Amino acid sequence: MRVSIFGLGYVGTVSAGCLAHDGHEVVGVDPLPTKVDLINRGQSPIIEAEIGEIVAATVTAGRLRATGDPVEAIHQTELSFVCVGTPSQPNGNLDLRFIRRICEQIGQAVKSKAARHTVVIRSTILPGTMHKIVIPTLEEFSGKKVGVDFGVCNNPEFLREGSAVKDFRCPPKTVIGELDRSSGDLLATLYEKLDAPVIRTDLETAEMVKYVDNSWHALKIGFANEIGNLSKSLGVDAHEVMKIFCQDRKLNISAAYLLPGFAFGGSCLPKDLRALSYQAKTRDLQLPILSSILPSNEMQIARGVQLITEKGHTRVGILGFSFKAGTDDLRESPLIEVIERLIGKGYDLRIYDKNVNVASLVGANRDFILNHIPHISKLMVGGIDAVLNHAQTVVIGNKDPDFFGVPERLREGQLLVDFVRITEGRSRNGKYDGICW
Repeated sequence: MRVSIFGLGYVGTVSAGCLAHDGHEVVGVDPLPTKVDLINRGQSPIIEAEIGEIVAATVTAGRLRATGDPVEAIHQTELSFVCVGTPSQPNGNLDLRFIRRICEQIGQAVKSKAARHTVVIRSTILPGTMHKIVIPTLEEFSGKKVGVDFGVCNNPEFLREGSAVKDFRCPPKTVIGELDRSSGDLLATLYEKLDAPVIRTDLETAEMVKYVDNSWHALKIGFANEIGNLSKSLGVDAHEVMKIFCQDRKLNISAAYLLPGFAFGGSCLPKDLRALSYQAKTRDLQLPILSSILPSNEMQIARGVQLITEKGHTRVGILGFSFKAGTDDLRESPLIEVIERLIGKGYDLRIYDKNVNVASLVGANRDFILNHIPHISKLMVGGIDAVLNHAQTVVIGNKDPDFFGVPERLREGQLLVDFVRITEGRSRNGKYDGICW
């Protein structure tokens, strides 16, 4: 199939590379020339396991290329994925300007195209967005009728940063929200070789599924951390408790996200919780469980800061500050909040993350680090040794395999604060402290 993908961020790049790898002809579309040039040179604009090799191979094979011209992409393909961001507004609602703008561009391109085109929204959007914004915008700018002259679907993604390629190839489920049968049939052919259930439903249900999933994942993390904090105060190993708890699979309990640890972050969970809470407020509904998750998460951040400050050292080193090992994503990373608070308290910091390099960052990540946290970029060093040589208290912020040997490298007098349980060993002589164990 000939497919165009609008937005070459995490979801767009992984989708483009994997679809091209499966044999489809893929055109990526992005307004940022740097991303377009990287793809056309066979380089990935994101850091993600396997995707660099996939992009290089598929570009060489002629199945993947990129452009900044939406009209060219629409006219040369039969189906388009929209994979642009839907960030939070200050009030928690979604900022849909990127969705609206892309739909305007696609509508204008479809207007001059004779053949039927299908538009698939893969971005995370609240229920009702397809009918209230996507479809009316496409119809207005194309002058055509949805379900007759062009098709639409909603196809939420379930990709985890750090394992996105694996998740694309082996998804837990494929959800297709369709307005008309022919559009759903066309989209379903892309996934016919995947060993996963394909669930076809209405647009609103498909829009809601991603929020239910992300809210559940966020709830599991917060729940486990509170159990971890209570268990530690009682002298109980919370990981052992939760391992036993997770053996009960009859009530749809999964071990994913249920290990006590540090706060959650990233581009999905906080944003989607705020969006649901905002929607509840506009309808005078109270959702006490959902509304309590982010405050609980913020308390876990405060607990992490307290764990560091109570060590009594002024020189602190942080190993890993992207929200998750194996990614360069800094959006809503709880480690960034810890760093900000420590800076505000006057601590002398050195920080390191091999995946966060200002020189190689592009797009939203580069803008974020240069324009929102430039003072943090000045604290970045080039390796683990530089952090260990500086710090009296060393903090393990994410589970990068390079950090596994750090506990054995501590000097006399150095203390380790572990947010991710980098080691199963218990502390001796007070040199090691885990956030929930």
